[in-house]
Amino acid sequence: MDREALKEALLGVMEAKEHWAWPYFTEGKVPRELLHTHLEQEYATYVRDFPVLVARAYVTCPLAEVRRDLIENVFEEETGRLGAGRPHPELFLEYPRGLGMDLARFDDVELLPGARAYRAFLDRCTLEQGWDVAAAVTTLFLEGTKFDRGELSADAPRRPAPALADHPLVRHYGLPLEALALTRAHRSVEGGHRAAAWRSILDHVTAPDRQDAVVSAMQGALDHWLRYRDDVAAACGIVRRDERG
Repeated sequence: MDREALKEALLGVMEAKEHWAWPYFTEGKVPRELLHTHLEQEYATYVRDFPVLVARAYVTCPLAEVRRDLIENVFEEETGRLGAGRPHPELFLEYPRGLGMDLARFDDVELLPGARAYRAFLDRCTLEQGWDVAAAVTTLFLEGTKFDRGELSADAPRRPAPALADHPLVRHYGLPLEALALTRAHRSVEGGHRAAAWRSILDHVTAPDRQDAVVSAMQGALDHWLRYRDDVAAACGIVRRDERG
């Protein structure tokens, strides 16, 4: 496929990265006593190890230009020294800390079945399937949203960035604004990361078999992510409307 076809195939995956239960979280409908489950599963499934996942793409990539973008991403995620000031996984823990949760729970999280399968898939993609698949699944899928088209075109809507006071954890659960350090960090560096991620794949994955491998891995990531989010929703007491009696 040509560059445009590859872009559209990948954007098709990203634009499907939307889970039916997410409004329950953004509208404060998840019981406060169950909210920790969502944060624990996110942290243990990929947030804690995200720098490692991206680094796996870096060490297998033969292209210096792409490696430079990947290692910058790893450095910021692992240290925060380019913008956030602290490692991003540490900043994530400010959410549960600010909500008064027991952080000891995050030391040894038992993954839900869907989360285990999703993490196993991420490990296979980043360890066994080449730098391009590893880079796409981490820097495109994990870091991206359904608004990624807006990162590539001024004519498409970009990811919303409402006032921090309107963040769902602030508005519905009383999270202090100072606990949103990770949100601030993402807003300050994410534009550059998104551009680099798309450039690395669209400019350098040109062989048809590798393009197919990347698109297949992205679709697999989406499928696993949706099942993972189904499990999180169920563990947080959310029942899909069409499943109610």
